[in-house]
Amino acid sequence: MENTIVLEEPITAQRCSENLSSVEDAIYVIGGKWKLKIIIVLQESGNIRFNELQRNIHGISARVLSNELKDLELNGFVKRVVHADQTPVVVEYISTDYSRTLKPVIIALSQWGKTHKRKIKEDF
Repeated sequence: MENTIVLEEPITAQRCSENLSSVEDAIYVIGGKWKLKIIIVLQESGNIRFNELQRNIHGISARVLSNELKDLELNGFVKRVVHADQTPVVVEYISTDYSRTLKPVIIALSQWGKTHKRKIKEDF
């Protein structure tokens, strides 16, 4: 098999359960149709206003974007910055340092996605 994983320790039921639980926790926080897209746009754009963020994520409604941003903010991935000293008041969203810890995960998912797409095309 070309993609084998070398395990350092034997897999036990407890270790398997812990791994499943950890993956479940991660998917709960960043899963869904929009969260990773929002995180990626924020990481690539720096400070960005709501409408610009919505334009960069095709198909997302304002209501869904607002809810997703609130969830991401609660989990420490996004910071909402209000510039009340300006007229009109400007609200920007930025990626946090904690959010940037997902960069290797995002890169790995992107690479896997490209490989998977090639494989599927070759199979047909």
